Amino acid sequence: MIPLITRRRGAAAPALAALGVAVTVVAGCSSGSTQLGGASSPSVWAPMPAGVTEIRSLPGTASDTGCGDPTASYRPTGAQTGGTLAMIRARGRLIAGVDQNTYKFGYRNPVTGRLEGFDVDIARAVAKAIFGNPDAIQFRVVDPGTRIAAVQDHDVDITVDTMTVNCARWKDVAFSTVYYQAGQRVLVPKSSTATSIASLGGKKVCAAAGSTSIQNIVNAAGTGGSKPIGIQVSDWTDCLVMLQQNQVDAISTDDTILAGLAAQDPSTKIVGPAMTSEPYGIAIAKDRIDLVRFVNGVLAQMRTDGEWQTIYHRWLAGLLGDTGTPPTPRYRD
Repeated sequence: MIPLITRRRGAAAPALAALGVAVTVVAGCSSGSTQLGGASSPSVWAPMPAGVTEIRSLPGTASDTGCGDPTASYRPTGAQTGGTLAMIRARGRLIAGVDQNTYKFGYRNPVTGRLEGFDVDIARAVAKAIFGNPDAIQFRVVDPGTRIAAVQDHDVDITVDTMTVNCARWKDVAFSTVYYQAGQRVLVPKSSTATSIASLGGKKVCAAAGSTSIQNIVNAAGTGGSKPIGIQVSDWTDCLVMLQQNQVDAISTDDTILAGLAAQDPSTKIVGPAMTSEPYGIAIAKDRIDLVRFVNGVLAQMRTDGEWQTIYHRWLAGLLGDTGTPPTPRYRD
């Protein structure tokens, strides 16, 4: 494995591998310096990534209410010849939004420059079902802060990006059935004594803007009655660089994303039980339910013919364990 980020705790600036994918962190550094650092670690002076926001509270909660079962999607139908599928076929390619910074899910291979990973192969399977060719696809890079708008504006046909299905997001986009089940945990330096999110009351915990993770962090109850302080950044690689610089005490997000960060930085560890359930779905525009039904048919076939397991073992067995089981689909009609 070629590391995407090189770790240099306490250095004066983010240290990135020469071929790494976290170049946006360098490009986004502010001209000034800010003194940060958790109470348990020495403060350092270092440039900060652009867009860093400290969040101590957020209105509402990340709970799933108001839409019934958010993991229930639209039942697959038979072969489709019109509507959205006809438009995509006429174009000659599927347009899919994916990440380029989530190791083993959606990331840019630093040697080949190709987008690879579990999510990327799920998107390719949809293209194959439409065209008979998994390469009849155009990828557009999205991040947690842009992926919903990309679907709503029809800039992409689908987004496959470790995206948690919940009622709040169903108001903006439609989702496929769940194709992967994750849970939110915590990543800390191996020297940390933190054992869970409850150990991080009053400490800075990093997450990406536009994710459900930041909401869960600021709503978590810490020991002694204090809550963690959410530090919101543009992308997960920014969080890892800030952890390396002692500018935050921990990162908290889905265990899938944390496993990729830990693989890039062996001096970190994942701690605590899963504090949430994070079911991943493929996001599709709400006015394209015919495409949702088609995608759900593709996912149903992948669960039964072994393709889901093949993709899992290709990308995730070494990262998340040899046993991978596709989630059972739920339908709302």
